[in-house]
Amino acid sequence: MKGLQKARFLNANALKFLAAALMLVDHIGYMLFPQVLFLRIVGRLSMPLFAFALSEGCRYTKNKTKHFCLLFALALLCQIVYYFFDDGNLYMSILITFSLSVLTIYALQFCKKTLFDEQADGLDKGLSVALFLALAFCDFALCQILFIDYGFWGIMLPVFASVFDFRGIPAPTLLQKLDCLPARVFTLSIGLIPLAFSFGGIEFYAFLSIPILLLYNGEKGKWKTKYFFYIFYPLHLALLQGIAMLL
Repeated sequence: MKGLQKARFLNANALKFLAAALMLVDHIGYMLFPQVLFLRIVGRLSMPLFAFALSEGCRYTKNKTKHFCLLFALALLCQIVYYFFDDGNLYMSILITFSLSVLTIYALQFCKKTLFDEQADGLDKGLSVALFLALAFCDFALCQILFIDYGFWGIMLPVFASVFDFRGIPAPTLLQKLDCLPARVFTLSIGLIPLAFSFGGIEFYAFLSIPILLLYNGEKGKWKTKYFFYIFYPLHLALLQGIAMLL
């Protein structure tokens, strides 16, 4: 077990930077070199890494409302920019996808807390389950109306990674033991199956991210990168779009 722990050298910061680098490669392939398939294949590893990192962020964040509002506000800002600079295109970016993921994860956490709360009655437990299922259904319905990046299964991917998250939840000992890295990576890999089949083709290369996730050591890292992705995502897209226009 000690050897396995030593093999896990990726902290949360490293995971985010790696995911961002892979996303950059993917978008370079999409926007500048669409004929180079290898760049898109490499980029398939980015989504699962970000999904897992998002799940971990929801697991440890203290201010859930601030977390969601900040992500959703940036998502709306980016959508406004997309709308005016892309001839009224209503394509919903990955930030919208992840905003819905965060909301659904928090509903799942509330559901688990209520279900394992000895003071909660049957009605409260039933309502908490209904709330989570209703929100998941709303996610699905939105994906039928709007073109949301990665669709319904993209929204649910970070939720799958949060199934065995029992941090701060008075769950039975057996379930608490399932709150470990292999179990959380396993449930995320289960969520990858419908996502890969939904898009087909090179999307199956996303499974290559699983060994990388198993190298995660559960540590945050020394650098403060809380707002890194919020800045990096719109900035790198703007730069690539500018380069594409020049070319």
